[in-house]
Amino acid sequence: MFVGHFATAYAAKRLVPGMSLGTLFAAAQLPDLVWPWLLLAGVEGATIAPGDTAFTPLRFDQYPLSHSLLTVAAWGAAFGAVHFWRRRRFTGALVLATLAVGHWVLDFVSHRPDMPLWPGGPRLGLGLWNSVPATIAIELTMFAAGLWLALSATRGRDRFGSWGFTGLAALLLLIYAANITSPPPPNIETVGWAGVIGGLLLVALAAWTDHHREPV
Repeated sequence: MFVGHFATAYAAKRLVPGMSLGTLFAAAQLPDLVWPWLLLAGVEGATIAPGDTAFTPLRFDQYPLSHSLLTVAAWGAAFGAVHFWRRRRFTGALVLATLAVGHWVLDFVSHRPDMPLWPGGPRLGLGLWNSVPATIAIELTMFAAGLWLALSATRGRDRFGSWGFTGLAALLLLIYAANITSPPPPNIETVGWAGVIGGLLLVALAAWTDHHREPV
């Protein structure tokens, strides 16, 4: 999933409206923020294999550290613990840890059986990506619901808060459309660097946009 993951971050604003959307984006995307670094380092592997699933040309060969349920839970717990250490907000820490684990759940629904329960453990996946129309319909529905929840919990403090919120959502949809319609990437290194740069950029944009918004 892509916008489906961000949908959970937007929805979480309803629970923790005072928390930065950038922090929520980072938690919801945590496995995908870790993965490209491990991919570029050669620790984890993927192959460009058009047709492996209908939705993506990427075949995820092995990613036990970034995407197994056990390690994702550990990444999420660590992320939540750091937040609690800095802010002393248990609810916020719990939301962040839950968003990280929720990423694995959504990937489990989307992927073919390549999602490990633990490093070296059984691999699971329901294969939603085998149907492009179903994937798009479910993700866009989730995204719309997440945006509505975020809008019901926050409001723009100024013009940047209002237009920035709309612009960020439009950018995510544009990237999603490009992922669906673009040809396969030329090599795995391109995928890795796109993940590194794109992930950090989206978190930064979310944080900047949310700085200009406030809880309702």
